[in-house]
Amino acid sequence: MKNFILTLGVAVFLSACNSNTNSKNQDQQQTIPTDSNYLKVKEMAKEIVKTGFNAGDGYQEVWIRDYNTFITLATEVQPQEQIKKNLLAFFELQGDDGNIADGFVTKESLKGKSSDYYSITSTLAPALAAHKNTVETDQESSLIQAVYKYIQATQDTDFLNLKVGNLSIEQRMDMAMQFLMEHRFDKSHGLLWGATTVDWGDVQPEHDWGVHLDSSSHLAIDIYDNAMFLIALDNLMELFPSKKSNWQSIRNDIATNTMKHLWDENNQKFIPHIYLKGSPFPTDFDENKIYFHGGTAIAIEANLLSKEQIKTSLNKMISNVKESGAATIGLTVYPTYPEGYFKNKGMYPYGYQNGGDWTWFGGRMIQQLVKNGFRNDAIEQLKPMVDRVVKNNGFYEWYTKDNKPEGSGTFRGEAGVLYDAILLLEKTGN
Repeated sequence: MKNFILTLGVAVFLSACNSNTNSKNQDQQQTIPTDSNYLKVKEMAKEIVKTGFNAGDGYQEVWIRDYNTFITLATEVQPQEQIKKNLLAFFELQGDDGNIADGFVTKESLKGKSSDYYSITSTLAPALAAHKNTVETDQESSLIQAVYKYIQATQDTDFLNLKVGNLSIEQRMDMAMQFLMEHRFDKSHGLLWGATTVDWGDVQPEHDWGVHLDSSSHLAIDIYDNAMFLIALDNLMELFPSKKSNWQSIRNDIATNTMKHLWDENNQKFIPHIYLKGSPFPTDFDENKIYFHGGTAIAIEANLLSKEQIKTSLNKMISNVKESGAATIGLTVYPTYPEGYFKNKGMYPYGYQNGGDWTWFGGRMIQQLVKNGFRNDAIEQLKPMVDRVVKNNGFYEWYTKDNKPEGSGTFRGEAGVLYDAILLLEKTGN
């Protein structure tokens, strides 16, 4: 679980005119005025990413799941060679089985500190050490997506031919996807599995910390892991059209099986988990009452839902926000898992990943609303996210139910998704 430290102030304001969530005519699109406050949003997001690549002031490592969400912005403000160097580090630290680490640090930074957590090393990256939160199944998919975004932003296709050890980046990307099929694939459902976590989170309920698989873990299938995999496969096949013969049928099967097994047609939502060998929760607990906001946003990005289903999902998220008393659709889940269901003390109801409000995922939902034609809704739902950045003078990691900031105050993932959402709104406003 990541540590929380609060620092660095960043002023952000975004004004939206005459928005209406229930607007019947999305064609009557609103625009975001390019006033000084709006311009400062982008400038301050750039300033944060200029200062480094770690997730925020609470973390010393570069995390791939975070890097994936601000790498496009990084290409505008950081040297291209450094961006490439970070991507290469994940491939240099790649396991022989193809698995990808969560994050890396320099060994120099670990001097005088316990380094047990950073147990991944490689002769290809002698100055680095890495770790992997094995309860999650998104590291490989996140790296593929990050490489894709880097190529899209820079057109540096030569990067894909670079050699890391005896293998090219192209080969290593394929290895990463193959790792998931060989080591995280449940044949009975035709879907990827991980440990039981809350939505997109990396904390399981069985331990005080909860980031590593062991004999007490309850393996489960969820929407987030599989949607991330689908996006990565789409990215891989676009970069390498010749790979469609290997991956297209797998992509189609994963998409079909996701909707077959995880989509609750009656309730128009994704069920939280399919358990492979039992649930960690009490038998009388109705987990399907819980709505996963983040995983739903990623499912939309993976093109799993129709326009009608997207609108229904948005309405449900808005309803959840009102019922919970939270501030934005970045609300992780609603209702939350009850007190005591997770041994990690930070996973109390409306704490951290158990109902904490994360712009890191809320901002991605905004992007999908824009891309799918719900621009007015996107503007309305984005406003409280940027308003609290102004109020708290920083890009904070997450927010409590009463909208108080928590965690890193320089959370680059939040800056990245807000920046990308604003650019999308700019482009569609013309």
